Amino acid sequence: MNELARYLLENAYIDFQGGVSIDKVRQFLREEDSRESRTLLSKLIEDKGVDELMVTVADCLKEYIRTGINEDVVRSQLITYSES
Repeated sequence: MNELARYLLENAYIDFQGGVSIDKVRQFLREEDSRESRTLLSKLIEDKGVDELMVTVADCLKEYIRTGINEDVVRSQLITYSES
């Protein structure tokens, strides 16, 4: 049972329900108007969309499955992505 649980955790993946458009992301970020949100928006414009962001953040969040994923963890990953 322990090996199965470990295997399932190691092979789990995160997917986001529904799509998010660059326009929707802009709407969210405009409401905040922080340095981090402006940096992320610049990165998304440079990347020509949100596809790379969604894949990268989902992949990075995988390591937090055991300890928990919350808004602070997601925000931290968004900041890390925008500064990369």
